[in-house]
Amino acid sequence: MANIAIIGAGVIGVSCAAFLQRDGHSVTIYDPLLPGEGCSFGNAGSIGPGSVVPLSTPGIVRQAASWITDPDSPLWIDWRYLPRALPWLAKFIAAGASPRINGIAQALRLLHIDSFTHYRTLLGVDARSLLHVSGQLYLYESDAAFAKDTLGRELRSALGVRSEILSPDAIRQLEPSLGPRFAKAIYLPDSGHCSNPHRLVATIAEDIARNGGHFIRASAKDFELDAEQVCAVITDAGRMPCDMVVIAAGVWSQRLAGRLGLRIPLESLRGYHVMLPMPETAPKRPLYPLAAKIMMTPMEHGLRIAGTAEIAGLDAPMNERRAATLGTIAKRYIPGTTGEPISVWMGHRPTTPDSLPIIGPSPRHRNVMLAFGHGQTGLIGGSTTGLLVSDLVAGRKPTIDPYPYREGRF
Repeated sequence: MANIAIIGAGVIGVSCAAFLQRDGHSVTIYDPLLPGEGCSFGNAGSIGPGSVVPLSTPGIVRQAASWITDPDSPLWIDWRYLPRALPWLAKFIAAGASPRINGIAQALRLLHIDSFTHYRTLLGVDARSLLHVSGQLYLYESDAAFAKDTLGRELRSALGVRSEILSPDAIRQLEPSLGPRFAKAIYLPDSGHCSNPHRLVATIAEDIARNGGHFIRASAKDFELDAEQVCAVITDAGRMPCDMVVIAAGVWSQRLAGRLGLRIPLESLRGYHVMLPMPETAPKRPLYPLAAKIMMTPMEHGLRIAGTAEIAGLDAPMNERRAATLGTIAKRYIPGTTGEPISVWMGHRPTTPDSLPIIGPSPRHRNVMLAFGHGQTGLIGGSTTGLLVSDLVAGRKPTIDPYPYREGRF
């Protein structure tokens, strides 16, 4: 069995490591942060097998003006970063063309449909306290807003996602925490959430360590090659020999892949969350008001409001205004929400132009596996990604077709 280096201790990296370890491999995970303290720490907690709609859809160009001119828009681009972002944005807009949408949605469905099942395999008894098939509500403030989301409903229906249209009365009966703002909702009964994403990653990591896996607090900088194969990872803690590498370093994966000659369009969609005290009438499930593009999720330590997407690069500081807006929006939708934020967070979501991750072998080096670029759906797709990577390393029939996620599609 192989000595495998996994770069990245987020949900993707630990899921890959756990499944590879179950196949008998020796695994070592490299990350300057503790498991789950990066992007995985701050996500919305959504686990939605029905999350199949990509970020870029037909008509996206009509919305482009607001991306720069309106700093409160769900997707905002810092004009100072725009020249660097333009090549990625061009591919992003092209990915939203009608002929491509159905294939992207199908690939997202395959990656997400068994997410709960594979996480239960990794978590064991801890799954009961972390995973909740509570359903999700997609919320619309008007009939016009509901009609605007026709594409999303059509894609979910075509792919067999169970859903139910709710009236205002049915919304209030199902979710009494909400105020009377919504004209319609879509209820997705097979979706749900994780009540503590950081604890989920830490729990999987603890199991890996108990079974002999190693975690090294170090940043991967480069690779040493022998006969066109990686034989060591070069870190800021020294040279680390290995037989195989899995690159699962989130948005920083682009730089590492570049050291191996790969040019992959990956951009940070900077996301925010605020944690508010749980209202007396607490939500029972994730709530997604589509106009605001935020998700409000009940967590172990409060109500998490996560969302917005910001393109401003890796070095720009947190945008305090966008973070504060999340709490204001939540209080408008859930009248019982009061108090100051318990915490505020910003993280880098690694996003490809077509909303599909990169999963599979490097075309240049047989012993390098790529597993990154999940964007806003890393928690949803993490467990299946780990299983798929282990299948590909083992050479067995993969749990899903890896072709849509290949690096070469760009």
